[in-house]
Amino acid sequence: MTTAPTTGTTLVIGATGTTGSRTAAQLIAAGRRVKAAGRAATPLPGAEPVRFDWYDPATYGDALGGADGVYLVPPIGDPDPAAVMLPFLERARAAGVRRAVLLSSSAVPAGGPAVGTVHQALPGLFDEWAVLRPSWFMQNFTGAHAHADSIRAEGAILTATGTGRVGFVDAEDIAAVAVRALTDDRAPDAELVLTGPQALSHDDIAAILTEVTGRPVVHHHLTYDAVRERLAAVIPAEFAALLAGMERAIAEGAEDRTTDTVERLTGRPPRGFRAVAERELAVRKRAVRAAPQTSR
Repeated sequence: MTTAPTTGTTLVIGATGTTGSRTAAQLIAAGRRVKAAGRAATPLPGAEPVRFDWYDPATYGDALGGADGVYLVPPIGDPDPAAVMLPFLERARAAGVRRAVLLSSSAVPAGGPAVGTVHQALPGLFDEWAVLRPSWFMQNFTGAHAHADSIRAEGAILTATGTGRVGFVDAEDIAAVAVRALTDDRAPDAELVLTGPQALSHDDIAAILTEVTGRPVVHHHLTYDAVRERLAAVIPAEFAALLAGMERAIAEGAEDRTTDTVERLTGRPPRGFRAVAERELAVRKRAVRAAPQTSR
């Protein structure tokens, strides 16, 4: 596939998030015009910041103005995102958006729970579309996520995944596929399951992190009920049950797979977890060194 001329503007929803920030940055690097959407309209070098809130339709008009493509990151933690996303998508189509790329999950098929309803509706709303169904993010262990927090605080990963394996994927690779889906002359018009090069258990992840960081990291095997209760303390109970159920499905082998999608769309193989962990750790160390030091 070839990349389209650098015309038009792409609205990136969730432009400060894990995949949105990387998608926006890669679009900008490719010479595309980007509207970086978020609740705080955070400035992003090379992009036009715009305020956007899924739950405030008054923000839709400015966000959509001039956009012909949109990268859709669903509202986090909402068990029924279709309630706000589908009305927005109707407005997007009416406003002239031609291509929509939706971030979903490898665990959620078309018509499935949560964003699965939006996935099912997308081909009927846009002639040019793609649904990205990435596996679990490698950045869950290195960035802003409960796993990363517990690793840094306790040297522990807590899941109900047992010894089940997952084709963890680098968020940079997700963004690279998103850019192709948004800018190639022909849209994929398909769902794309994205994984890394290898399926790993959380025990494997803990072992690699121990080697990369030089600090012991262990995987504590919890029950479904324990994970659900732990999550329900900080997120809605319905969503907590959904996430705990996904971990139980991993234990049963649901995510033990890899695909060639990243290489097929980007022309290069997906990055492995060790390389990503080393890269992310180096970035974090540079950020710490660059931060202003307070005197005691």
